[in-house]
Amino acid sequence: MLPKTMIFIRTERYGPPEVLLPAEMDVPAPGKGEVLIKVAAAGVNRPDVIQRTGHYPPPPGASDVLGLEVAGIVVGTGEGVTEPALGEQVCALVISGGYAEYCVAPAALCLPVPAPLSLIEAAGLPETCFTVWTNVFERGRLQAGESFLVHGGTSGIGTTAIPLAKAFGARVFATAGSAEKCQVCRDLGAEIAINHRSEDFVAVVKAATGRRGVDVILDMVGGDYIQRNISALAPDGRLVQIAFLKGSKAELDLMPVMLKRLTVTGSTLRARPVAEKASIAAALKAKVWPLLEAGQLKPVIHTTLPLAQAAEAHRLMESNRHIGKIILTV
Repeated sequence: MLPKTMIFIRTERYGPPEVLLPAEMDVPAPGKGEVLIKVAAAGVNRPDVIQRTGHYPPPPGASDVLGLEVAGIVVGTGEGVTEPALGEQVCALVISGGYAEYCVAPAALCLPVPAPLSLIEAAGLPETCFTVWTNVFERGRLQAGESFLVHGGTSGIGTTAIPLAKAFGARVFATAGSAEKCQVCRDLGAEIAINHRSEDFVAVVKAATGRRGVDVILDMVGGDYIQRNISALAPDGRLVQIAFLKGSKAELDLMPVMLKRLTVTGSTLRARPVAEKASIAAALKAKVWPLLEAGQLKPVIHTTLPLAQAAEAHRLMESNRHIGKIILTV
């Protein structure tokens, strides 16, 4: 028997982490094509922090409860759902609502928990795996034998992108903000890790590639990094933008874009239709999940905190001291 109410993390108002407080609300009911998950753990992601400050509203019709990924047990199914089944352990990409004891998820965005992983570890998979796959391998078209640079190599995205690109045969470069973090990048599979506080990543990339540059760059920085990324790209290279921590606007010299036949692209994930995200889920299940099940890939978990300490989790994320994922346990 399901309870009628549950604990969730309420955003009292837009503001600092202290606005995140435990509260009580009704347990949501799954609609057509949805499942209800009893949440064991939820991942904390940068968009959660941006939403908390009022700069990343949820899509129309979505709950304003934070949380974009969860892992847990299916305890309810909506109309038309045959998979996943009741009682199955899943991790899921959700539009919102992850910071709670129960969460509704589209059935098509649920993936089985890979056998070697715990529910806590699995909670760190959906947001980063969906993001990296669609941007690096679909939009960026990274191929075996090509070179790949990811900025923020020890972020949740970076700690997923490095080993995944390596597993698919790419030569991997990464930037990070300390010697310790650079070593983590190398341990994850980066051939070259660049301390962006003391080194010019463009110069390092050029020196390591015989002045050619890299084939694909995944960037979350934006701002003045855009022109520098273009300088670091090889002919026919692809720059994929997924965030802009240093700003969404930049002055751009188009000449190297034209001369090198570059592609500048990007995407967001949250607002895309469920059907589009379902195709990403299918690709992950076919291409990435076997690597997880074989133990060739594993999420990097920095720390776990109880759901009630969501504010502390956000403070940690904003400090940029973490390496990999921050997970809330329920």
